[in-house]
Amino acid sequence: MNIIVCYKFVPDPEDIIAKPDGSISFEQAEWVISEYDLMAIETAVQLVEAHGGKVMALSVGGSQLSNSKGKKDVLSRGPDELYLVIDDALSESDTHLTAQTLAAAIRKMGEFDLVICGEGSADLYFQQVGLQLGELLGLPTINAVSKVEVADGKLIVDRSLEDEVEVLETVLPAVISVTTDINQPRLPTMKEILKAGKKPITEWKLSDLELAGKAEKRIEVLNVRSPKQVDRKRIKITAKPDEAVQTLIGYLSKEGVL
Repeated sequence: MNIIVCYKFVPDPEDIIAKPDGSISFEQAEWVISEYDLMAIETAVQLVEAHGGKVMALSVGGSQLSNSKGKKDVLSRGPDELYLVIDDALSESDTHLTAQTLAAAIRKMGEFDLVICGEGSADLYFQQVGLQLGELLGLPTINAVSKVEVADGKLIVDRSLEDEVEVLETVLPAVISVTTDINQPRLPTMKEILKAGKKPITEWKLSDLELAGKAEKRIEVLNVRSPKQVDRKRIKITAKPDEAVQTLIGYLSKEGVL
């Protein structure tokens, strides 16, 4: 079973600085694997451990993907091969350009049985890339997957909704996006970290995918601002439950919340 797992490299949220004027600085931020994609990688590795085959990790983006530490981090988590599309035009790509590039890379990679994505990215969290990718590849596509099994050549998944869980079956190949509660990603051992340096890495540009000058963004980000910081009121209500509720409603009404 050959599985392609897509991941995104993002600035570490712990290193992002919100300035007093509302602007956001990424200058000190280290680039890491999006936390939502860690579950996607673990899902792919577990499936291959159970059914055989190989895991191919795939990411697209700007020069930050050239980071050797980042490459080793991905490969130490279980993938057998790493494919990267590194191009300045992908530095601030929207979901359409990302999905378009991923689809072209996947076609170039060859045969596969399953594509796994995280439910969203840690920086933008649009939750659109997996769905758009499935449409571009013309494959069955399921999001919000909280459990996955393979039986008799078919994929069986649990899909988490607001108040119920759907159990769906589909043929392979397919594209799925998994939720954060599907598993607990393993921590790489020293042996796996050392092995990661010997695993094959393939790097392409948009021109290698015949997308140079053809791939384009459909959304332009004009500005990114942090929410305005507001001091807490620190009001403590001491009363019987019914009275406390009425007092709280009064405070909320004055603030325009109700």
